[in-house]
Amino acid sequence: MNELITPIIILILLLLSAAMLTWVERRVLGLWQERYGPNRVGPFGLLQVVADMIKLFTKEDWIPPFADKVIFVLAPMIVMIMMLLGFAIIPFSPELQIADFDNAVLFFLAISSLSVYSVMLAGFSSNSKYALFGALRATAQMISYEVFMGLSLMGVVMLADSFSLSEIVEAQREQWFFIPQFLALLIFLIAGIAETHRAPFDLPEAEHEIVAGFHTEYSSMKFGMFFIGEYLGVLLISMMIVTLFFGGWLGPILPPLVWFLLKTMLLVLFFILLRAAIPRPRYDQLMSLGWKYMLPLALVNLLLTGALLLFNQ
Repeated sequence: MNELITPIIILILLLLSAAMLTWVERRVLGLWQERYGPNRVGPFGLLQVVADMIKLFTKEDWIPPFADKVIFVLAPMIVMIMMLLGFAIIPFSPELQIADFDNAVLFFLAISSLSVYSVMLAGFSSNSKYALFGALRATAQMISYEVFMGLSLMGVVMLADSFSLSEIVEAQREQWFFIPQFLALLIFLIAGIAETHRAPFDLPEAEHEIVAGFHTEYSSMKFGMFFIGEYLGVLLISMMIVTLFFGGWLGPILPPLVWFLLKTMLLVLFFILLRAAIPRPRYDQLMSLGWKYMLPLALVNLLLTGALLLFNQ
């Protein structure tokens, strides 16, 4: 019975956390930009999330007559399902993990790759030029940065000698991997921002160029599902960075789960800070950053890690 209850509780908590992140982001951005942020609905604006949910549920769920209706409806579901599946392999603590298997890292890469279909199908099924441009950008961006993300993880896998996330955490008891794999951490972080198309790499949704990108024609909860999926992606990437580079649940005095959540929240705040601090690059600059700089750096990191492992044998 516990095997069924635990995933359901984690699922509910993740959805609530993603919803609350919409409030956290606006409050934190308001603090950094010296303005109030949401402060009218409830204490400290906490009920703003509830107000947003009521608005999304009560808005007209409109499907354009020129759209491919079946694919149009399925697209936002895909991103939600893929993001939630990714959390199944996250080791929150030594006792709290939905599924632990030997190829967890490969499972994560597969899940993040499949999420590309969500934005691609959303743009193509909308039968709108603005949505199509956004989908084309998102597809090229996400497929490209998948390459660098995968290569950056290979150094961690080599040091831990395992694809299992729980074993990777245990391998960091002597030293967290962000020290020997700092270059891989930077590559994975940048690739994670691009994969979740968060600012400053939110070019698939660049409002000043293509209205709203791949979800231009969406409304009501279908529109909301894309944004909940984005916040779930931020949480997933943050948790993966904590697991792979910052020792996961490892830490003194405090319970393992508390350590894991504290590290995750710090990374989430970093994602929010980037939105307020860095301007959006041009699309050609984004792609050049990946293929001209990140790919060579990922390969250099892989070669250096292999050479150090052979030297220390």
